[in-house]
Amino acid sequence: MYFLQGLLVGLATFAPIGMQNLFIINTALVQPLPRIILTITIIGLFDMTLSAAAFYGIGTLLETWPTFNLIILIAGGLLVTYIGYRTFNTEPSLKKVDTNIPIKDILLMALLVTWGNPQAVIDASMMLGAFRANIPVEGIYHFFFGFLAMTPIWFGTLAGTMYILAKKIKISHLVWINRVCGLVLIIYGLKLVYEGIMMLLS
Repeated sequence: MYFLQGLLVGLATFAPIGMQNLFIINTALVQPLPRIILTITIIGLFDMTLSAAAFYGIGTLLETWPTFNLIILIAGGLLVTYIGYRTFNTEPSLKKVDTNIPIKDILLMALLVTWGNPQAVIDASMMLGAFRANIPVEGIYHFFFGFLAMTPIWFGTLAGTMYILAKKIKISHLVWINRVCGLVLIIYGLKLVYEGIMMLLS
């Protein structure tokens, strides 16, 4: 029962369009299958470490030191805005795509779209902390394992779907995907910075 609940909460958490999903979508549209699998594996591992850290107490740290929360919001918001700006101005090309991206670059991007996403850190910490407080002791780890299991399920499904659709997508479609994704990230980043400034002024 608690395992299923964890799966459903995981789906509700990962399904909305966010930095991780945007990165996976862009990768699945232009990269070969082996590199897609490598990418979602790396992102999945980073995501699972974030969930584990949130589950075991980042929320307490944020509540204890409000200044840390402020730093995450403003610095992270600026980072998200910059990534959105670069995404918005990127002109994708299926003919000239570099498919030999170094693994270290994938690791860096995975780090940025997980641990570099301040809202993900805050949301995951508060949400998982709340569930942990409300679930009976005997069901806590069943819930958490269900939540973690949704990571490979969702990322694999998303990447596979976009990989199949990529065969029918034109360059013009990719340009608009980048425009929309970039705009979403810019708005998202500015919102975080605004919240941080409001927190600073309050």
